Amino acid sequence: MTITSPPPPPLNDELDRLLRRLRLPYVRRAAPEVIATATAQRWEPAEVLKTLLTEEAAGRDRATIQIRRRASCLPAGKTFDAWEAGRSIIPPATQNALRTLEWIDRHEALVVCGPSGTGKSHLIEALGHLAIDQGRTVAWHTPETLAQLLRRHRADDTVSKAIGKLIRVDLLMIDDIGLLPVSADAAEALFRVVDAAYEKRSIAISSNLHPSGFDELMPKTLATATVERLLHHAHVVITDGQDSYRLAQATAGKGVKPLT
Repeated sequence: MTITSPPPPPLNDELDRLLRRLRLPYVRRAAPEVIATATAQRWEPAEVLKTLLTEEAAGRDRATIQIRRRASCLPAGKTFDAWEAGRSIIPPATQNALRTLEWIDRHEALVVCGPSGTGKSHLIEALGHLAIDQGRTVAWHTPETLAQLLRRHRADDTVSKAIGKLIRVDLLMIDDIGLLPVSADAAEALFRVVDAAYEKRSIAISSNLHPSGFDELMPKTLATATVERLLHHAHVVITDGQDSYRLAQATAGKGVKPLT
């Protein structure tokens, strides 16, 4: 037989009102159980206060992470929990060094380039989630979303202001460069963002092309200016020679649940 203890008594109305007024929701949620435990175990008052404030701090940290994750627009929820480090062609030492996130603190760039399906987007998205979990701010974009931002702000001549706001995050991520043809607006936006972030913020990009081939996507002068700023303080990771994860999963029938 399982014996369940009765729930702790709720807070009295006056204390509940005070905690609401002071905006301490996590203290208010934890207080009944903490008070009951403290009474039964004869805690010192300082221990009760410490436990309640620890609950409030932890709750606020979790809420901040959730807010930052939503604001980042990271697309698919791919984290290192699903990352198969042993299957990646990227050397383990490089993977481990990237996961320290020290390169973000040094305002360095990360360029992951190679064929489609080799884990480029997964890697940079997982790094984005890890950065958020460790208290950093992140924003996810594609060349097209950057082009849309440029067009939206060109009408009232606020492009520079918008890009300045865009790079306030600790890590700006740009996915799938070179997968589709790049419009003139996207090429200009990419240059503007890389130029604005240069030596001030970290950028992580995934690309089907090595940056040396960006002149296939944009005018040569613009490509040269973009690449020299991007690569000056960059870690370049190449996934050429690796089989496609997606194709391997599809071939093995692991891309979908079996029909019943």
